[in-house]
Amino acid sequence: MTAILTTLPNAERPRERLWTLGPTALTTAELLAVLIGTGKGGRGVLEVAGCLLAISEGSLRGLARRPHAELLQADGIGPTKAARLVAAFELGARLAREERPPVQRIREPEDVVRLYVGRLRDLQVEEFHLLALDSQSQVLREVLVTRGLLNSSLVHPREVFRAAIAEAAAGIIVVHNHPSGDPTPSAEDRAV
Repeated sequence: MTAILTTLPNAERPRERLWTLGPTALTTAELLAVLIGTGKGGRGVLEVAGCLLAISEGSLRGLARRPHAELLQADGIGPTKAARLVAAFELGARLAREERPPVQRIREPEDVVRLYVGRLRDLQVEEFHLLALDSQSQVLREVLVTRGLLNSSLVHPREVFRAAIAEAAAGIIVVHNHPSGDPTPSAEDRAV
């Protein structure tokens, strides 16, 4: 019998390991344990997860193909836990089928202008955007950092770097508009 989670040190519990080490550091049984949430009838959640893997001979793909009625036969799995598993497997299947958006690569300043001129040209308020880039100058994510007033947009470097760090960006480009239409950088623009 495996340990009940409440007897494990926090650092060894699957959910806490997920947050501290990231999902790739967890075993398949630990990831299943996070989904299942709790054990049942004196069985720890890791033991219940192990039983689930056993019904599919350790194959996650095999487990995903099991009908929900078969999942319900595993010790410690009731309708709620079976539904969580079925939903998680379906989300994984949909993610696998989803098309990746076309990659945008920024090679020169004109690429940024083309990307934003239509969006920002006629706005009546200032907006401050961040482009998070990977090491190949491909756009990982576009972030609206702030939306301001008619003639200013308050932005703190902390907000810019928070977004860049969240994306693990190798580089960033910041963009903002002037509702006046005058592209000349202001003293505040230069300060940021």
